[in-house]
Amino acid sequence: MKKLFLVTSYLLLSVAVFAQTEAPKAKKLPSVTIKDINGKTINTAEISNNGKPVIISFWALWCKPCQKELSTIAEVYEEWQKETGVKLVAVSIDDARSSSRVLPTVNGNNWNYQVLLDVNGDFKRAMNVNMIPHTFLLNGKGEIVWQHTSFAEGSELELIELVRKLNKGEDISVKK
Repeated sequence: MKKLFLVTSYLLLSVAVFAQTEAPKAKKLPSVTIKDINGKTINTAEISNNGKPVIISFWALWCKPCQKELSTIAEVYEEWQKETGVKLVAVSIDDARSSSRVLPTVNGNNWNYQVLLDVNGDFKRAMNVNMIPHTFLLNGKGEIVWQHTSFAEGSELELIELVRKLNKGEDISVKK
């Protein structure tokens, strides 16, 4: 009886440890309706890139690190696209009062990204974005496979390396 108890306990403990170490499942984008910079309605669940990775970067006009990140990537974005096919979607979380300044900022910085306006913060809340810049990486299936907050010089190098790994079919861990 004691041996049966020990064997059962061992098996239950093994299952519990295995369940805790199992890799987290990648999540799909939530379905939120917002507008792009030209006023076209977009369902966020439909953001895709023909089987190639997508970078989603949440930013705001008042956030200097956000603008630095987007400007740094803009310098190499064309090369990234040619090499990997990656697409960047910049999501402004500026409210209705300041969102009219987003287009001039995008044009002034020569950001050739798809820009979405989340003026009510619905997409931001659905993605659990609490601080910006907050960058997400989606694989070719549209699943969130990596995320990162803040920006420091060189962060873009880690990001493009992850995109390259995705293109090679390598698995990357979900990161918060």
